[in-house]
Amino acid sequence: MDLVMSVPEHRVGEGLQFAWDDDFEMEMEVGPTEVVIRANRAGLTSLARHLLTLAQQGVREGSHIHLTAGQEIESQIDLVLERVEKD
Repeated sequence: MDLVMSVPEHRVGEGLQFAWDDDFEMEMEVGPTEVVIRANRAGLTSLARHLLTLAQQGVREGSHIHLTAGQEIESQIDLVLERVEKD
């Protein structure tokens, strides 16, 4: 199966652009030994798009998306996805 997804292009100086699919739902549960993220199709494709946005060439280390509990993600705590560069 091929899936074509539009990812907002990274442009230096404009900041990262994140796009959500309509009707996305995402929740996160944090346990003592694991983190579980549950999402509908729109939530999963939105999360995939966010990760691809962070993975683009030229995105600076430390760039991140902050998913706020009770807003973008149903959870007791926020979820931060951050870009790092390792040698």
